[in-house]
Amino acid sequence: MERLSHASRALPLLSAAPFRHRCIPIRASFTLRPLHGCRCNKHIRNNAEKVKFRIRNSSSASAEPTTKETAEETAEDSSVSGDAIRRRFLNFYASRGHKILPSSSLVPDDPTVLLTIAGMLQFKPIFLGKEPRRVPCATTAQRCIRTNDIENVGRTTRHHTFFEMLGNFSFGDYFKKEAIVWAWELSTKEYGLPPERLWISVFEDDDEAFLLWHNEVGVPKERIKRMGEDDNFWTSGITGPCGPCSEIYFDFHSERGYTDVDLGDDSRFIEFYNLVFMQYNKKDDGSLEPLKQKNIDTGMGLERVARILQKVPNNYETDLIFPIIEKATDLARISYPEADSVTKNNLKIIGDHMRAVVYLISDGVIPSNIGRGYVVRRLIRRVVRTGRLLGIKGDDHGNPDGAFLPVLAEKVIELSTNIDPDVKSRKTAILEELKREELRFVQTLERGEKLLNQFLSDALLKSGGNNGNKPCLSGKDVFLLYDTYGFPVEITAEVAEEQGVTIDMEGFDIEMENQRRQSQAAHSVVKLSIGNDVEIARSIPDTEFLGYDSLSASATVKGILVNGNPVTHVSEGTDVEILLDRTPFYAESGGQVGDNGFLYILGDEDGRRKTVVEIKDVQKSLGNIFVHKGAIKEGSLEVGLDIDAAVDAKLRQRAKVHHTATHLLQSALKTVIGPETSQAGSLVAFDRLRFDFNFHRPLSEHEITEIEQLVNQWISDATQLETKVMALTDAKNAGAIAMFGEKYGEQVRVVEVPGVSMELCGGTHVQNTSEIRGFKIISEQGIASGVRRIEAVAGEAFVEYVSARDKHMRRLCSLLKVCNLYGSCFCDCSAIDVFFCLCSLFKVKAEDVNNRVETILEELRMTRNEVSSLRSKIAVLKASIIASKSTAIGSNNVRVVVENMDDTDADALKSAAEYLVDSLGDPAAVVLGSIPEDGKVSLVAAFSPQVIKMGIQAGKFIGGIAKLCGGGGGGKPNFAQAGGRKPENLSDALEKARAELATALSSNS
Repeated sequence: MERLSHASRALPLLSAAPFRHRCIPIRASFTLRPLHGCRCNKHIRNNAEKVKFRIRNSSSASAEPTTKETAEETAEDSSVSGDAIRRRFLNFYASRGHKILPSSSLVPDDPTVLLTIAGMLQFKPIFLGKEPRRVPCATTAQRCIRTNDIENVGRTTRHHTFFEMLGNFSFGDYFKKEAIVWAWELSTKEYGLPPERLWISVFEDDDEAFLLWHNEVGVPKERIKRMGEDDNFWTSGITGPCGPCSEIYFDFHSERGYTDVDLGDDSRFIEFYNLVFMQYNKKDDGSLEPLKQKNIDTGMGLERVARILQKVPNNYETDLIFPIIEKATDLARISYPEADSVTKNNLKIIGDHMRAVVYLISDGVIPSNIGRGYVVRRLIRRVVRTGRLLGIKGDDHGNPDGAFLPVLAEKVIELSTNIDPDVKSRKTAILEELKREELRFVQTLERGEKLLNQFLSDALLKSGGNNGNKPCLSGKDVFLLYDTYGFPVEITAEVAEEQGVTIDMEGFDIEMENQRRQSQAAHSVVKLSIGNDVEIARSIPDTEFLGYDSLSASATVKGILVNGNPVTHVSEGTDVEILLDRTPFYAESGGQVGDNGFLYILGDEDGRRKTVVEIKDVQKSLGNIFVHKGAIKEGSLEVGLDIDAAVDAKLRQRAKVHHTATHLLQSALKTVIGPETSQAGSLVAFDRLRFDFNFHRPLSEHEITEIEQLVNQWISDATQLETKVMALTDAKNAGAIAMFGEKYGEQVRVVEVPGVSMELCGGTHVQNTSEIRGFKIISEQGIASGVRRIEAVAGEAFVEYVSARDKHMRRLCSLLKVCNLYGSCFCDCSAIDVFFCLCSLFKVKAEDVNNRVETILEELRMTRNEVSSLRSKIAVLKASIIASKSTAIGSNNVRVVVENMDDTDADALKSAAEYLVDSLGDPAAVVLGSIPEDGKVSLVAAFSPQVIKMGIQAGKFIGGIAKLCGGGGGGKPNFAQAGGRKPENLSDALEKARAELATALSSNS
């Protein structure tokens, strides 16, 4: 329901009269009547509760800022508090047969979007027919994030990055009539909004909706506006469900009448309720096809309704956000009512963004430079910079170098109880992450700000006040600020705009693309569309999973797909996807890989295998249909045939071992480094396990050892696992941990290692921890800012790992003995092979390996130093010969040497240049080049003091020369080094150096 802003000025409320801070209580009571034809009528209560509603005198309301007095009045009027508005909405629709469902995570289970941007997102598979509906209609208060209008946050009255969308949804149950009548009843009776202040918009071709609003509800035709596709036709994205929509607007200035009305006029109207009549599916080519099941998707902006009911001039001054702003004013030691518009805008940015970052971090999004992590980092850094503009420094506890974001976050968390109760349990992790990110940014912020100011000054200077030459910041400079100093490009653009400077986005994009080529993207987009899969879903029931209790079973082939298309028959050599009515195969989910195994059809007479299908993977699709992926190895297969399914027992055992070990690992991490650490991803494979977790630093060797010891102790305790199915709320109340990224129903499976671990998990596990045998961490590393990754092995993979390490150790001991015997660490492979038998007779003990390696490394370091020293001496010797080739230039007789020193390395080249400039005397200028290895150029320039006084600096001079060799460099006025990647151009570069020096020195004579 969010639209682009039409105005950026503050909005007057109901009139321009002074605000008198006075409330007039009005009691309104009404009865909810059943709607004829509604399938939810049986759920409607016979007598609706009476609702108390108090409003201020509309004739005395204005756009004056909220004060402490008005805030207290609003708090007293609890029926219009943000929490009360949310509760009343949910209860209103619950009384009409809707199931109240919890908000989904801000990290969506939909690969086509980065973050949860709408209330309907969690229901998209149901709207598409890819999952069966669990209830006929539902209602939610969904947390959402949108950053496409971030530049409007604080400037307009209604734009946010974080907001709550109240919604009611029908999955093939009721449609337009009920949705429209209920929306009106909620607005005018439940919330008590004056009907004469409500305007309606409908899609220009939707006559049905127009007539319903006019005939059924009674809205005058003059207050129903037909609007085009851009305004009143809703889509969920490039593809997916869509349809015409109808919106309800609140009129702040009804006295302006009906002439020349523009619903997009933000100074008069605000859209607060959007009704989407989901009738179509938009395909890849843009065409529309009717949905067989018509649905309703609505969205009411909680912040917008709170603004209307609480009678404040903008969304930010509601009780949902203003307490955060007040905390910011305390930190900045300023008064909000007395602040100018720029200061107020900055405070609104802080209030909005702090909500976004707290809820994102709570949902597991850690600041980074990619994807969702970049969204969080950008918002955090915007708050930090905005706070500093307001003069906020320090943590409000007397520490001027402390972080202020955690102080603001505490207020957000305090307000979170009825939005997301899990936020308070993650408080420690949220505050620590914000503190780390803020202090990390502040370390580079001041340096970056100075550099940015210098870049802006240079850009303004270059423009020279010429109107035809608009000042512009180069893409290279913008990228340097982004890559080195952590300035999001959006912040750079904002600061530049403040000084009338544009930025070269095309150049920045080129620099970004060059960087991306150095790393591989880890994100792929999966399109969600209606096609053959929906027809399959309608004809094939969910697969019955038997794999918890059995590794083999008989089943019937319900469907076969080749290249995604349904077929009825396949023969030997074909890659297939097979759908069964029941299966012992585990389908990949919860981080655990799918099972491997075989499908068989036995001969009627001899019992020999007539058909053999090798299964290499199993995935879930279309809700809960298992797709067995494999190849026909023998015979043929047809839909409708009975088969025998057998899981590879050894591989299943490996997966079970690693899955239970993953649970133990998470418990050990919480014990050793703190309970606030949380899972950020996992992989349970046959050969290893991988566990990603939120933590701000590498684990120490001691911590890794302690974690391993804990896990192995729990393994040796031989504890019997307990598995049970219970209600989701009961499981959470019992302390069960939810797996990252998983979607749960109302009934969940709980896997418990008594006294150690309890998690919601649908995966396969050992029966007793002793089956794991052993556990070993093989690596621990950072994969993103604030995210660490552990890889480990257990069970059979643990035994294989230890055996391989033992073999490597025995061979290393032998090799180290050879090095010891021959007094050298330069053993080539052939010598190792020849003397291997001899080596085994004189082994180094395993406990002596560390000392022996340290000795060899020290010997190697000393040898390298000797080699480097020798190379420098050789270079100086060459330089002494080259010195005789120097030429005198200009009236000052500057001695100049420009030479190619063949394959001399960079360090030796430096020694040679220093020798030459000293031996030639002052004034002297030396430029040397070399090709130390294939594809690499080294350059060095050394100038004496008198040459520098002539205005010729080595650092600036060498950069232009290096460009010819495909490189760059710089340094001090007296000495500079550079490099390049085009050795074939070295001769031309030195020739250019010789010519430029001659010109520069002659002109300074």
